[in-house]
Amino acid sequence: MYGYETYKTNDIETASQLKLIVMLYSGAIKFAHLAIEAIENKDIETANTNIIKTQNIMSELLSSLDFNAGPIADDLSGLYIYIHRLLVEGNIQKNTAPIKESITLISNLKSGWDDLLAKENSSNKPTSNINISG
Repeated sequence: MYGYETYKTNDIETASQLKLIVMLYSGAIKFAHLAIEAIENKDIETANTNIIKTQNIMSELLSSLDFNAGPIADDLSGLYIYIHRLLVEGNIQKNTAPIKESITLISNLKSGWDDLLAKENSSNKPTSNINISG
């Protein structure tokens, strides 16, 4: 397990800002799914733990917004706050419907960031057509 933890830490520390955002969205989706599963299994403690992890990720995304970037930051802020409210509602009521809605919204956001990450990765690929033989 130590090797995996080292790899994961290195992956996070060397990731681009776009990749980190995608990783956060992925984590939020994962924990929200785990929360739903726990609610369905009547495991309230595990549900609470995973909802709080999802809420923490949404709070981190919210706190990292650059409001000098224009209206997109305001739009994302409103969406992150709404998702957070859905998670609180789902946690209080132990109801999967608001958590499922949050997963849909986070998945849609992640899809857009995935596209940006793919463009970033394709622009950073080395060109194989360069003649270095002189």
